[in-house]
Amino acid sequence: MDVIVVGYVPKPEGRAALQRAIEEARLRDARLIVVNSHRGGRDSEREDVLESEAELEEVGKQIKGAGVEHEVRQLVRGLDPADDLVSVAEELGATLLVIGLRRRTPVGKLILGSNAQKVLLDAACPVLAVKASQ
Repeated sequence: MDVIVVGYVPKPEGRAALQRAIEEARLRDARLIVVNSHRGGRDSEREDVLESEAELEEVGKQIKGAGVEHEVRQLVRGLDPADDLVSVAEELGATLLVIGLRRRTPVGKLILGSNAQKVLLDAACPVLAVKASQ
C-alpha cells in the first residue's frame, strides 16, 4: 500500500495540506501519515503540546470520517519540522509528501529560512505544495 505523509499545523496552510492529502489518499488508496512537529524545549510549552494533541484528535476523526487508513504523529524531538517530515517520509518509503505554503515577505524568507524549501530540496519522494485559500 502506498503511503502519503502530510505536514500538519493548525493554520490555514496546514488545513489546506491536510484536505489535499486526504483527497490524494482516497484517489491512490493510500495510507495517510499526519506529522505535527514541535522543536521542543522553550519553543514548545506544555500547554501548546497538549493543545496540539486535542487538535490532532479532531484531525484523526476527520480522516476516519473520510474513510482513509491513517496514523497521526506528534513529534517533539528537537528537529526542524522539515527534517521531521523528510525523516518520516524516508522511514516509511512514502510515495508522496504534502506540505502547506503561506505567503512570506522577502525579508521574512531571508531571516526565517524556509521549511518548505528544505522539504522540496531534501525529500526523496515527490512533494505536493498546497497553498491555503485566501
